[in-house]
Amino acid sequence: MNPDHTVVIIPFTTNLKEHIKTLNLEWLERYFKVEPKDVVTLSNPQKEIIDQGGHIFYAQYNNQIVGTVSLLKINETEYELSKMAVTDGVQGLGIGNKLVQHSIQVAQEQHFKKLILYSNRKLTPALHLYKKHGFMEVTLETTDYERADIKMELLLK
Repeated sequence: MNPDHTVVIIPFTTNLKEHIKTLNLEWLERYFKVEPKDVVTLSNPQKEIIDQGGHIFYAQYNNQIVGTVSLLKINETEYELSKMAVTDGVQGLGIGNKLVQHSIQVAQEQHFKKLILYSNRKLTPALHLYKKHGFMEVTLETTDYERADIKMELLLK
């Protein structure tokens, strides 16, 4: 395999901060609408995610940032898998899978007890990916997002 065609997961740096916004807006505008909470989080990921104890990761492919995922801190042992996006031209290459795998690995290394996520039932490829990694549907409480109609969690060892 050509090394340029390898997917590498890299951590957030300030010079990459715009990518979380552009990648997420791409799918939000296509499937749903951009909600006020999205604007706040995506416009200042350093303050809203990193400074709160969370993590942002990017997928790099062919020297381009093509995907992202975040772990938002809820408390010391529980994080939300959030803001996951893979740009259109590279979907189907397993990039989302690598982002989820990396997130779970980081969660385990840092001894998190649980990952949760909110999604929408019409995003069937994403739901299939989460189930493949062991996420199970749980009761959905009121959320900050209108589009969320399913909640899933993964209990970590």
